[in-house]
Amino acid sequence: MTPKTLLIVEDDLALQRQLRWAYDGYRVLVAADRDEALTLLRAEEPAVVTLDLGLPPDPDGTSEGFATLAAMLALKPDLKVIVASGHGAHESALRAIAEGAYDFYAKPIDIDALGLIVARAFHVHALEAENRRLAERAAGTTALGGLITASPEMLKVTRTIERVASADVSVLLLGASGTGKELLARGLHEASGRRGAFVAINCAAIPETLLESELFGHEKGAFTGAVKTVEGKIEQAHGGTLFLDEIGDVPLPLQVKLLRFLQERVIERIGGRRAIPIDTRVVSATHRDVDQMVAAERFREDLYYRLAEIVVRIPSLAERPGDAGLLARAFLAKHTAGVKGAATGFAPDALAAIDAHPWPGNVRELENRVKRAAIMADGARVTAADLDLGQPADGATPINLRAVREAADRGAIRHALARADGNISGTARLLGISRPTLYDLMKAYDLQP
Repeated sequence: MTPKTLLIVEDDLALQRQLRWAYDGYRVLVAADRDEALTLLRAEEPAVVTLDLGLPPDPDGTSEGFATLAAMLALKPDLKVIVASGHGAHESALRAIAEGAYDFYAKPIDIDALGLIVARAFHVHALEAENRRLAERAAGTTALGGLITASPEMLKVTRTIERVASADVSVLLLGASGTGKELLARGLHEASGRRGAFVAINCAAIPETLLESELFGHEKGAFTGAVKTVEGKIEQAHGGTLFLDEIGDVPLPLQVKLLRFLQERVIERIGGRRAIPIDTRVVSATHRDVDQMVAAERFREDLYYRLAEIVVRIPSLAERPGDAGLLARAFLAKHTAGVKGAATGFAPDALAAIDAHPWPGNVRELENRVKRAAIMADGARVTAADLDLGQPADGATPINLRAVREAADRGAIRHALARADGNISGTARLLGISRPTLYDLMKAYDLQP
């Protein structure tokens, strides 16, 4: 079992040796000043630190010690820092705890007592880490847990959907084909707490002559071939959520009936005379420019406002840096599960091709490519040739040099984080920079692993 790492920040050489000997059950690192302590913290990521407040260049005071405490917690907020000082012990203790220290111990040091505090700090750190893992695992089973993303653009979309899920409003999802509109609609339904079914209908996939019957149902004998009474999709969604995919393809005459349903919350089956009250949440989606359709009088403005109480715009896969790599891994695992001898990962050239491709078909195109590549791959890793991706088209580049550099840095870091599965050391190696440099860049651009 790998010993736990303890960082001791102490400038007294004799005390350094004493503490090293006392904590031989840990992997002990020693630093004598702030710079050395921060270097070791970045490189080794210890869970617990003992920190003497009297550090050079202020060995007789506490200013350098408190500055070191603040810098350490800024780098690693979950760090457990045990502060020790003989200078104004009571006041220093109160200030240290207020500024984020885990515990305080007054000098002269009792090795046994301090050892108990250190052991407890490691225990608490492990419990908190396990709680975070459990919370993340639980989050993976919630309404939007099926969505794989690390991009701020898509995370903003999911937060919006989570906020509106419990509100009784109609939601319109706007996004290109293959961006995951139905997945988000299903997540919204699951987060809403509605007990009824999630019922989806693709309005573009059903012939115009049959769409009304699919939506509203029909009575027996309503038309030739109607040999029995059939509930429509709207009625099936009673108590739940009705998802109208590609709502922009609904013909104008049927838009009038949909508007009446949304206004009065009642329907009549085709051939029926009885008004049936319906309680359902309506979520619709389209890849079309609805505003343009309204202006061209191909979509009713009053229906649009009924459907679009909340509008959520979904970014394309090309607008989600790093997500293509994450999704590709998930799709490969999905399509090779239980298949003996199947590819288990991607070669570097495949990951580069995935990152560079514009993905005009979005997530759907990516999954199809990966599924085909998993079948065609000869070795243990999928290659760029297996994916059969063409060269990406050159896009327009902004003129401002600083903006170009920042955009390139952000994109490169997100791509590298995705390829390295969030591992900082692996990300730094991919980018060809040191870990401290990567930490500085991530802090500057507000990026998280």
